[in-house]
Amino acid sequence: MSQHFDVIVIGSGFGGSVSALRLTEKGYDVAVMEAGARFADDNFPATSWQARKYLFAPAVGCYGIMRFDIVRDCMIVAGAGVGGGSLVYANTLYQPLDPFYADPSWASITDWKAELAPYYDQAERMLGVNEYPGRTPADDLMLHVATDMGVADTFHNTRVGVLFGAPGGAGGEPVSDPYFGGAGPARSTCTNCGECMTGCRHNAKNTLVKNYLYLAEQNGATVFPLTTATRVRPRRDASSGYEVTVRSTTAKARRASTVRTFTADHVIFSAASLGTQKLLHKLKATGDLPHISDRLGHLTRTNSEAILGAIAPDREIDYSQGVAITSSFHPDSVTHVEPVRYGHGSSAIAILQGALVPGGAGVRRRWLGAMVRLLPKFRVVYGLRSWSERTIIALVMQAIDNSITTSIRKTLFGWRLTSTQGHGAPNPTWLPVGHDVVRRMAVHMSRNGRSGVAGASITEPFGRPATAHFIGGCAIGATPETGVIDAYQRLYGYDGLHVVDGSAISANLGVNPSLTITAQAERAMAFWPNKGEADSRPPLGSPYRAVAAVEPKNPAVPSHAPAALRLPH
Repeated sequence: MSQHFDVIVIGSGFGGSVSALRLTEKGYDVAVMEAGARFADDNFPATSWQARKYLFAPAVGCYGIMRFDIVRDCMIVAGAGVGGGSLVYANTLYQPLDPFYADPSWASITDWKAELAPYYDQAERMLGVNEYPGRTPADDLMLHVATDMGVADTFHNTRVGVLFGAPGGAGGEPVSDPYFGGAGPARSTCTNCGECMTGCRHNAKNTLVKNYLYLAEQNGATVFPLTTATRVRPRRDASSGYEVTVRSTTAKARRASTVRTFTADHVIFSAASLGTQKLLHKLKATGDLPHISDRLGHLTRTNSEAILGAIAPDREIDYSQGVAITSSFHPDSVTHVEPVRYGHGSSAIAILQGALVPGGAGVRRRWLGAMVRLLPKFRVVYGLRSWSERTIIALVMQAIDNSITTSIRKTLFGWRLTSTQGHGAPNPTWLPVGHDVVRRMAVHMSRNGRSGVAGASITEPFGRPATAHFIGGCAIGATPETGVIDAYQRLYGYDGLHVVDGSAISANLGVNPSLTITAQAERAMAFWPNKGEADSRPPLGSPYRAVAAVEPKNPAVPSHAPAALRLPH
């Protein structure tokens, strides 16, 4: 017989972990299916060269925390493992720029800025958000660039989810649960080693396994690691509910012995935008869920993003100090730039860098010429032993209304996601303002008669800029003709199916999306009834109306704790 749960959550990232905690508090029996592995702090890779622990590529036996995917219009960098993207993300937790709330795709439904405000507050307290307390060499350089561009007043330290100790301390000091009134785990303070994006081995990064997912498991949620969901369809033996088919992620072939079927009254898709879109496209195409809105894949966003960088010619200044991102500035009203770093020895990402050339006609030919001209500086650009200490990655994001549209096709190697240009302005293949920033960074890195080198991701001249924030594709809409999910994040066409992850973000943010995914998830879960009680939300397909948040019967965090649940009334 199939094992039954009230709710099955597919994915354990920001949306999935929030869902698991808040629904266990309301009495539901929750299972979380996670395709990636579970990591203890001391099992994260020491550097990015430990491929089996760092990369997620099951086909070649890698079950790490970082995955790379390519669609026609971008290269996607994302996370994997129990805790999802929080294991590998750069800790940065900003509220979005104002154009996000006013985007025409969803602005007519409600006042989103007002609706989400209390849930941003809750998310910040749960994730332990605070301002980075120090100043690093990378910050000094970025302030110089901001000053050159006449926008020094926009420079500020980042808001991050990291536990810091007393000013001037060395870090690594043990701390009893600082957030959850004793219901959470003991922690240690940050050492500023820069290793956040290879997995924090020091118990200082506020990953989901230290907050939402930790509390969910304490509350009774069951997590199935290395378990990939492959099929969701209505139950054949009941009038409601769903069958969820899964297989072992580690299975080298899809043998029957590795396949299991569970049943649930509700299924929440939380596999990140990439995973959720792939699965929903497949379920629609194969006829398992044929009534999914035809808007699936529309309004997929790259956060109008580019990953660029600059490299110093020597090791005189160590740019790897700090947490992954410590500051940012705004070169114009819609663009946001952050300096990003890896810790000592984590230089594997260097193989994905190339020459910086403007886009436009003949870009590939010009790029090849620029790569040839880089040969005399080969040891500077690809000197891997010291690359992370000499390099500042520039993450450039924009709050502009552009998008791509994803679809799926069956190939000899299985179902593959592809894309075309979508609504709004064309999704940019390069960002001129970003190029300006990194060229200025390279100038400020020059010393002793040797120049710094600006660069871009190697896929950019081929029309595929890199993004670490692939979002949207299951956008919120007032009807199935305008969106894939309703304003309560229920999947149009199917009672009991929900989407709670980055695919539910309906517009470009201009900032890192993790806090918004968390806030939207908090809001969606606040409207669920306690198990066995009446649902105050209108029936699926009805016009949106505001409903009161529902207090859980069994909150996991004591009311006196900093992160106690405070729902709006």
